[in-house]
Amino acid sequence: MPVIQEEPSGCGIASVAALAGVSYQEAKDAANDLGIYAHDSRLWSETQYITILLRHFGLSAADVELPFVSWRLLPSLALLSVKWHIEKGRPYWHWVVFWRSPDGPLVFDSKKTLKTNIRTDFGRIKPKWYIPIEKGSHNCKLP
Repeated sequence: MPVIQEEPSGCGIASVAALAGVSYQEAKDAANDLGIYAHDSRLWSETQYITILLRHFGLSAADVELPFVSWRLLPSLALLSVKWHIEKGRPYWHWVVFWRSPDGPLVFDSKKTLKTNIRTDFGRIKPKWYIPIEKGSHNCKLP
């Protein structure tokens, strides 16, 4: 299930929380213990912090960012960078979770103001790249 971000910049923390099956607060506390803070722009302009937080919860992510080609070619579970843009020469994005569920593909989007945080409006979502979440992640709460 999606986890709603409690801070405007907490999408990475919320995405990891959704994958790990924990609350936003639990993921935020773990992140803070690791020196990762939602207000630190590196959480949404670099991938290192997200992979550290994933590992903390026993989740494995690929070490590479793969360019998005099509929804059909995505793996069964991935973190996507959407709303990708450049500010002052630095890339920024919004993290979302892609899951090929038994009922069909969907995206968990943590943005608080959405009518629904489970999205299937793929034509409106514009991923730039993705990071596969490895199936061997023993603590992933999604089947």
